Amino acid sequence: MDDRIETMHPEGKQGVNILRSKYDAVVNAINDSVAARQPIGFEELVEAVETRLGPDFDGSVPWYVTTIKLDLEARGVLERVPGRGPQRLRFASC
Repeated sequence: MDDRIETMHPEGKQGVNILRSKYDAVVNAINDSVAARQPIGFEELVEAVETRLGPDFDGSVPWYVTTIKLDLEARGVLERVPGRGPQRLRFASC
């Protein structure tokens, strides 16, 4: 049986169960992308993660980025930059 993780949602909604290996790969790509350029726009984040994961990633990268981004927001790792306009993300203040 494959190791799985249930994601969290910042609004308390039900998370989803995904493979731990995919979760870890996407989390690492998100963290690297945000660290390289924060704040980072959501569209730019998806593109950066797609580049880091490469063409062999099995699954919809935008779906995984959205799901795991929400999980990281719920866990207090990422936060949205306040303001109008396209969503931008940064590491949460400690």
